[in-house]
Amino acid sequence: MAGGFAVSKSGADRREFKGKITWYVWICGIIAATSGLMFGYDIGISGGVTAMDDFLLLFFPSVYVRKHRAKENNYCKFDDQRLQLFTSSLYLAALVASFAASRACTQFGRKRTMQAASVFFLGGTALCAFATNLPMLIVGRVCLGVGVGFGNQAAPLFLSEIAPAHIRGALNILFQLNVTIGILLASIVNYFASRVHPLGWRYALGGAAVPAAALFLGSLVITETPTSLVERGRDDAGRRTLEKIRGTADVDAEFEEIRAACDLARALREEEKPYRRLMRPESRPPLVIAVAMQVFQQFTGINAIMFYAPVLFQTMGLGTDSSLLSAVVTGGVNVVSTVVSIILVDKVGRRKLLLEACVQMLVAQTAVGGIMLVHVRADNEPSRSWAVAIVVLICVYVSSFAWSWGPLGWLIPSETFPLETRTAGFSFAVSSNMLFTFLIAQAFLSMMCSMHAFIFFFFAVWIVAMATFVLALLPETKGVPIDEMVDRVWRRHWFWKRCFANADEARVNDNC
Repeated sequence: MAGGFAVSKSGADRREFKGKITWYVWICGIIAATSGLMFGYDIGISGGVTAMDDFLLLFFPSVYVRKHRAKENNYCKFDDQRLQLFTSSLYLAALVASFAASRACTQFGRKRTMQAASVFFLGGTALCAFATNLPMLIVGRVCLGVGVGFGNQAAPLFLSEIAPAHIRGALNILFQLNVTIGILLASIVNYFASRVHPLGWRYALGGAAVPAAALFLGSLVITETPTSLVERGRDDAGRRTLEKIRGTADVDAEFEEIRAACDLARALREEEKPYRRLMRPESRPPLVIAVAMQVFQQFTGINAIMFYAPVLFQTMGLGTDSSLLSAVVTGGVNVVSTVVSIILVDKVGRRKLLLEACVQMLVAQTAVGGIMLVHVRADNEPSRSWAVAIVVLICVYVSSFAWSWGPLGWLIPSETFPLETRTAGFSFAVSSNMLFTFLIAQAFLSMMCSMHAFIFFFFAVWIVAMATFVLALLPETKGVPIDEMVDRVWRRHWFWKRCFANADEARVNDNC
């Protein structure tokens, strides 16, 4: 499947980068995206496990008692800070690990960082699956968190750097597709593991070893990115790798651009450390966008639903089996809708997908909140038809998230930083994602207990803010080569261009 892709320098000097969309690129992309499979499996598995009676009896007996107390407040059955810590501790560890992962990506490469992620994940899986007490369980979750921090830092960067510009969106979304597949697989495992007593929860947690082992073995055969090789002074290896992934020896133009970007990045790093450079006005546009995308991604409420889907469906009046099966359905919708994003992202563009999803999510969240406000009170269960309607609306909500804020929350930050601040800037994106994922995971069950149905209106307000942000401040990056974002995107944006007004002077004025 051949094809060149045209790029321009500062809008005028147009050159064509030669090359094919090779099978090797897709193979490397699929293997690297297995990091997302690890992440997704963990997102999906925790909610199902916390709904299993055998798990609750061993680690959270007080929650087990409340769950089976007939007159207990529907919204508060699972309100327990230690239970929420089981889910959220992973993301707190990932937050801290993301900064170490940034340095590892720069010094050792994207490939080695993904290998380290798989090792941490395997260790954490073993601790969780064989846990006999809560401290052992939490330590295992922390190890998993370090693996998530390393994997989520390295994999999106790897995917963006090996992809030709015109399929960068589709290739990068392989990461999010694997996240959704991981969630679906976890939901299926939870459904069957819940029937295996008393060890079903151990099998469910232990299943995380499969994607971790796949990433480790796969990472032994994939290449490092040309950018990372040149960045670390291995120009000859970088060129050979570029020729291999493009399927041609005619890579002079693209290689020279990569080398020029690396030379500039190296000079700028010698002048000023990447994290300090991120504080300059000209670094502000991609940094603000990267952090804001992660904050908004979490405040859509998606992970509140994905973490606790079985718990949430039980609150809506579904039994344990029905709630786990409903989580499988939403997981399937999640996967299919992410495939839609792969097809559309490089045709329709980033902004249109994000804005359409905001409308769809707003309608779904508001409708769910309204139904629960009227039909799901603290001491009653809704009729079967209303419970099914809620599940359908949540599927509508999940589908819109899956082709927009889910994959694009990782794609946009990975493609918009210049090389000199790319790993440092993306670490801010990863750490911001993990911070707000931690906050949602730690607080959602307590928020549901205190806010009841109004929690859905809380997330709906955030969706309105997200749409406003996209309309005003988010530029379109479809088809722009990754090393030309500054000239072709940020310097031309109506608002962000002011950050570059004095970039070549003494920077006595900060206009942005």
